[in-house]
Amino acid sequence: MTDQRVDSSATPRVAILGAGAGGLCMAIALRRRGIDSFVIFEKADGVGGTWRDNTYPGACCDAKSHLYSYSFEPWPEWSQHFAAQPEILEYFEHCADAHGLRDHLRCNTEVTALTWEEETGEWMLDTRSGERWRFDIVVSGLGQLNRPYIPDIEGLETFQGTTFHSARWDHSHDLTGRRVAVIGNAASGVQFIPQIAPQVAQLHVYQRSANWILPRINPPYSERTKRVFREVPGAMRLYRAFLYASYESRFAMMRRDSRLGRLIERLAERYLESVIDDPELREALTPDFPAGCKRLLISSDYYPALTRDNVELVTTPIERIAPEGIVTADGVVRGVDTIIFGTGFDTTHFLAPLVVKGRDGRSLEEVWREGAEAYLGIAVSGFPNLFMLYGPNTNLGHNSIIFMIECQVHYIMRLIDRMLQVGRSNLDVRAEVMADYNRELQRAMHEMVWESGCKSWYKNEFGKVTNNWPHTTVRYWVRTRRPARDAFEQRRVFRSGDPAGRAQG
Repeated sequence: MTDQRVDSSATPRVAILGAGAGGLCMAIALRRRGIDSFVIFEKADGVGGTWRDNTYPGACCDAKSHLYSYSFEPWPEWSQHFAAQPEILEYFEHCADAHGLRDHLRCNTEVTALTWEEETGEWMLDTRSGERWRFDIVVSGLGQLNRPYIPDIEGLETFQGTTFHSARWDHSHDLTGRRVAVIGNAASGVQFIPQIAPQVAQLHVYQRSANWILPRINPPYSERTKRVFREVPGAMRLYRAFLYASYESRFAMMRRDSRLGRLIERLAERYLESVIDDPELREALTPDFPAGCKRLLISSDYYPALTRDNVELVTTPIERIAPEGIVTADGVVRGVDTIIFGTGFDTTHFLAPLVVKGRDGRSLEEVWREGAEAYLGIAVSGFPNLFMLYGPNTNLGHNSIIFMIECQVHYIMRLIDRMLQVGRSNLDVRAEVMADYNRELQRAMHEMVWESGCKSWYKNEFGKVTNNWPHTTVRYWVRTRRPARDAFEQRRVFRSGDPAGRAQG
């Protein structure tokens, strides 16, 4: 990002939805460009996004700390290679303070609807509290991991105990001595299951499918290392570049039948064999799909937790939930007083439950009825001046999403520059450009391991991969350096400007 100043009287009014990693990055970029006419709408009571929501025991990032942070805001104080949730939240709170974003925040304010008004060239925002706002530009930082998913299991409403999702952890509910069922054993489950296993009387882990897991090597950073990061110019930047290059080299694993993928499988199998002696348990924990088809997990305490006397891995499908516990397809009833869902998020219905209506009153939900798609994951034809961060097909299986978010913010800022050159205007990606882009994207997807037959959160109900980027991050960086001149239709808006604020009436 480069600092350039613009005449504040000519700056557009920008609404940013969400104060997570994407929303904060966008707000910082606007401030660094001298644009202060923006508001950040956040439905929670503070910044941090998913790292404010996910406070379950053991919550931790799977990307190394110095890479899971903004390139323009390095942080020498990371305590360990993979930061835990409290530290990551502290980092984003630091970013909000360091860049003066607090005055732009409207917390506890959920945007429920966006409506494009062609005659004024504005977006109308409605909030749950009944407020109505007008903006020239809307940037969604809602991302892909903000709506907890709870499966529709017969009888759930009859359960007489306590239930909650890992992303809405009930810290008031003491698990000590309780009989607990965990449904789901992916990224969140492998983190909190080892934390609660020693605490509970009995733990039943319900597994739909196994995961490829490698050990987490997570030593602390020494005070000497942190001092080098603080005092040696360029040390953190160089270290971050090294981490980026090492992560980027893993992209080869994302291709079908790759040598690296097979190597990862062998390493994961050896790790499993080194920890689990029971051949039946080991077989149950061995995936039947290629590494990378689902998210590759890292944990050094999940497998040991499953060997405890008070822990049972259940692979028989759940048939229903009874008032006293969970009934599996073999008729076995396991009595529990607490059910924890580690079932992830509703990842393929982007921007939901937000109601978005663009040109000619078209609903974004209708446009995306067969699966979400966007140009570069950023813009959708027919919805001018609406941009997304961490949108469709921008998730990664091999590197840090912070890199992708910075690329997207850079691209949106270039579009804003284009608007500023001609005054008030609207940019709408051309339908044929978006269609060509997504055809090329889906062709590339067929070469990727995500389409190897497994079921994952990368795909929607039609089997279309709507979440992942099928190329290197270097390629995405190149594509987002400068918007193609003919990719967007630009229209001037002839009206008098007014400051960001609520509409009258």
